Amino acid sequence: MELRADAARNRAAIIEAARAVFAEHGLDAPLDEIARRAGTGNATLYRRFPTRGDLIAAVFAERMGEHLDAVEAGLAEADPWDGFACYVKAAAAMQARDRGIADLVTMDVATAPEIERLRARAFDGLVRLVDRAHAAGVLRADFTTQDVVLLLMANAGLVERAHGIIAEASARLIHVLLDGFRASAASAGPPAPSAERTRLAMRRNGECRLGSTRTERRRA
Repeated sequence: MELRADAARNRAAIIEAARAVFAEHGLDAPLDEIARRAGTGNATLYRRFPTRGDLIAAVFAERMGEHLDAVEAGLAEADPWDGFACYVKAAAAMQARDRGIADLVTMDVATAPEIERLRARAFDGLVRLVDRAHAAGVLRADFTTQDVVLLLMANAGLVERAHGIIAEASARLIHVLLDGFRASAASAGPPAPSAERTRLAMRRNGECRLGSTRTERRRA
């Protein structure tokens, strides 16, 4: 159903405010602050977006499309190492620019099916990037897709804490990690967590950030 003009304006203002607040403070940012910046009341925000997950889906579907683009750009590179590194650098740079994205790519957001579909497509491409680099003998043999999640979790923590030096600190971290991912640098070490345990960690990240919605709504 098409929204009335004033309702459409309110929805657009909320999305724009949420994009800015999430970028600055992450996905667990106060919804009260989003409503304030949008110039609407809390009741209007919750009427348009009953859950935090609904708001995240509206704000980030397009941005997750950019994440998929980064995977596809990596696959378009002729050199397997360059393609893998291209994706890793692009994904980390997106995190450095936007704390919302930094959180989102380390979470399971089952409440936002559109985002999950984009994530699934990106993951399929990531598997191809890793397999291609393994086949070429340039990526350490024990590297798994779970290691990419760990990398993004580490970078998300840095983005949250490296006040004033985020871009430079993130670029340095990724450079050092990529050097360690090369087959020529590999040494024996502990294995990555299993895919199941990694998914559970991502699910818990999502619950930590999305589970506060009901409490916030009762206070509003």
